[in-house]
Amino acid sequence: MKKKMLFVKKESLVALEEKYLFEDIRSLIESTRGRVATAVNVAQVLLYWNVGERIRRVVLKNQRADYGQKIVATLSQQLTEDYGRGFSRFNLSRMILFVETFSNEEIVATLSQQLSWSHFVEIIAVKDPLARDFYAEMCRMERWSVRILRQKIAGMLFERTALSKKPEKLIKAELMGLRDADKMTPDLVFRDPYFLDFLGLKGAYQEKDLEAAILRELESFIMELGGGFTFVERQKRMVVDGDDFYLDLLFYHRGLRRLVAIELKMEKFKPDFKGQMELYMRWLDKYERKPGEEHPLGLILCAGKSDERIELLELGKSGIRVAEYMTKLLPKDVLEKKFHETIRNARQQIKNASKDSFSV
Repeated sequence: MKKKMLFVKKESLVALEEKYLFEDIRSLIESTRGRVATAVNVAQVLLYWNVGERIRRVVLKNQRADYGQKIVATLSQQLTEDYGRGFSRFNLSRMILFVETFSNEEIVATLSQQLSWSHFVEIIAVKDPLARDFYAEMCRMERWSVRILRQKIAGMLFERTALSKKPEKLIKAELMGLRDADKMTPDLVFRDPYFLDFLGLKGAYQEKDLEAAILRELESFIMELGGGFTFVERQKRMVVDGDDFYLDLLFYHRGLRRLVAIELKMEKFKPDFKGQMELYMRWLDKYERKPGEEHPLGLILCAGKSDERIELLELGKSGIRVAEYMTKLLPKDVLEKKFHETIRNARQQIKNASKDSFSV
């Protein structure tokens, strides 16, 4: 009996050893495949960059637009015969545009560790240089798929961030911090407005319906909030002086290392919302913040808001953001006009404030 038990035990150990062996080899195969795929992607992106750079150099040397068109047409015909449709006239023109858009080969090499050629194709189509840099770095940081990248660009994510409303110099500085040190800031994370059309809310609805719809579509809501957000709790109970208070939604952002309190409002922003959110944030800071974390942030999602009230209340100094949410989207051209006007006004206000402080 004792020998039989020893045999069974030995057999179990052998089976366990075989299992570990399989897992180790599987891990080796998967990690090697990943490195090979990355290396192939980097090589392809840099090849296309160098092809574009070489053609562009010859075209610029001759300084003739007609010569450029002629050389691209001739090259595409020759290369397509040898290497296929990847070197068509259209794709060669795209490679030249790639070099003109991303002129620094080192930056391209770094981005290509995460971004494929298909990613770059989407990004070089963006006209605003600052927006291009934003999408490239956020895509790298949050590892967006090409489909997600298209959605972010189509949804005018850059125009909805607080970053876009800053002066160009400050935008470049924050993007450089993101590129060089992977430094996320609230202005990169938060946006205004938030598109909540996926909730499917129609007609009249109450705050509890909005919250229930968000929880039902939590994955889509987190996608709209952005990468790095993790859901913590709904209706977070806080006891202050024996009274119960309830925060609608509590999230955590890994990149910022902060708790993010979210309040949902069915109406236009009111000044007293500030005091309520400050109470929640102070409570979270005292009882929930862990060592190594930054102070909590607050996001008040409203049906509408007044920029002047928010400016006078200086909510940014309290770590509070106010944003509109849209459960039904306006036509894209209307949204574009609205966002661009908001950006212009915000930058002009900053410019005027700087002039006033300088004159004083």
